[in-house]
Amino acid sequence: MKDNIFNIKLVLTLSFCFLSYVVTAQSLEESLQIAEMNNPGIQKFELQYNIASEKINEVNTLPNTQIGVGYFVSEPETRTGAQRFKISAKQMIPWFGTITARENYASSLADAKYEDIAIAKRKLVASVSKSYYNLYTLKNKQDVLAENIKLLTTYETLALTSVEVGKASVVDVLRLQMRQNELEQLKQVLMQQYLAEQTVFNKLLNRDKRTPIDVISELKIPSESNPMNSENLALHPELIKYDKLYQSVEQSELLNQKESSPMIGFGLDYIAVSERPDMSFSDNGKDIVMPMLSISIPVFNKKYKSKTKQHKLKQLEITAQKQERLNKLETALDTAINNRVSARISSNTQAKNLQQAKYAEEILIKNYETGTIDFNDVLDIQELQLKFQINQIESVKNYYIQTTIINYLSN
Repeated sequence: MKDNIFNIKLVLTLSFCFLSYVVTAQSLEESLQIAEMNNPGIQKFELQYNIASEKINEVNTLPNTQIGVGYFVSEPETRTGAQRFKISAKQMIPWFGTITARENYASSLADAKYEDIAIAKRKLVASVSKSYYNLYTLKNKQDVLAENIKLLTTYETLALTSVEVGKASVVDVLRLQMRQNELEQLKQVLMQQYLAEQTVFNKLLNRDKRTPIDVISELKIPSESNPMNSENLALHPELIKYDKLYQSVEQSELLNQKESSPMIGFGLDYIAVSERPDMSFSDNGKDIVMPMLSISIPVFNKKYKSKTKQHKLKQLEITAQKQERLNKLETALDTAINNRVSARISSNTQAKNLQQAKYAEEILIKNYETGTIDFNDVLDIQELQLKFQINQIESVKNYYIQTTIINYLSN
């Protein structure tokens, strides 16, 4: 019997003691680096930015040169000879500064698109971190269940011994076995959930879903959290993007003003003339060369005035969207901060409850020494222990999930 008591104490010690060392989250950092390099979502936004940047070269061009060739089916006769064919060339040139305005507008659109990369990277970090902490939670829950199953196995051995000496009934043994079956079932369910979350994590890193993941064995809530600087929220890329979009509308209006100006065209007409065989004079058969100058005036400029009005409305829309998004980000940040405080409170409470449950276990052990152990109480205490352990794991996960949200919003 003393050996059985020793086994109980050993199992209880293993059940309630945490590892003395804290494993750093280096594996998470490495995963984040891999995700940033391999994630197709990031690559998509980088390619979109490259396309937008290349459009700067696209707009740095003049309108197409117009070249025309005409052949006189019925050659008109002139004093110097018959006209055979005509070649003309014409080049329109935008008003001064129009091409520069186009480049500035294209560049502003590329700047706004660049913020999509920063936003996508932040979201990827948050997604990878959340998935990682989910894996940590599922793994640690399985470990806790395994410890409790071992503990119940020890209790089952004690119950069988008590049945032999008439101090317990077979029903007590069956209850302990049924509880073990329940925990084993829950452990298997958690394993399936772990495999599903493993797929989520690996696909964020764009690798095979079966790639094993080295999840850290322990996370602890730090005694103090880093102070928050709400001013960093104003520098969030989601808000900066609205500023860049506002600037792009300004550049679009400058381009609109330039395009409402006239365009100047330079051209040249060449007409081939045949010599007159019946006459002899100095300009006989002389070809015709005619330089040309043209101007394109937007007399009907209603569309340019409409664009100006649209730009003003667009700026008001962007300002409203930015304020709306700022309100949502501020709300999300405040909620995450409060939830993180709640997670710390919950973790501390679960730690106290676990300690008290440990005292209750010690009382049961002393009762067993006197031969008065009640296995119903054993099951009740074991269920409470498991509940407190699971709740503490959830509290730690919630703390780090909220920290991930805070980092996304404020860093």
